[in-house]
Amino acid sequence: MSATATIVLIVVVLLVLAAIVVGVQAARRRRLRQTFGPEYDRVVADTGNRSEAEKELLERTKRHAQLELKPLSPESRTRYSAAWEEVQIRFVDDPQEAVSTADELVTRLIAERGYPTGDYDERLADLSVEHAATLEHYRSAHDISRRSRDGQAETEDLRQALVHYRALFADLLGENPVAHTTPAPRPAAEDTTTRPDTTTEPSR
Repeated sequence: MSATATIVLIVVVLLVLAAIVVGVQAARRRRLRQTFGPEYDRVVADTGNRSEAEKELLERTKRHAQLELKPLSPESRTRYSAAWEEVQIRFVDDPQEAVSTADELVTRLIAERGYPTGDYDERLADLSVEHAATLEHYRSAHDISRRSRDGQAETEDLRQALVHYRALFADLLGENPVAHTTPAPRPAAEDTTTRPDTTTEPSR
């Protein structure tokens, strides 16, 4: 084989290898986008580097595969649905307490499904693998709950927090816990024997 032919062959092999590498990277990127949805773009924006972001998401996937996740029994789903209904009823008279209880209830459900609940950021990372679609709801609810503890959340904020918590709650539960309404808080001057109408939640 001539030197020219050898060089051409080497170039062709290198081009083929480069095409394979690019194809593998593109396929991996598609899988990550399908798995993480909007969380993919969020991590890319946070890291400022697509390769680093994809490395982090792959690490999340590996860590998630090591978790011993388990589905809920029908009895557990019934119990959680009833507990959530109580949260919504409580919201009428005490929105702040209801949101605090919703946060605790969601955390218990996360734990029962088999997710670690110690560190909030790690909790988000673990949930993002299978529950990326509702993760932003959880972030928003958690932020409002934190502001509520500091006395910086209005009643409408608290109502939105309950809507956000319910999005992840339903995702983890595998079904809607209650009808698609969030109670309005009871006006201060209202007679305690009268139950106000519910308001329809905004679409998720």
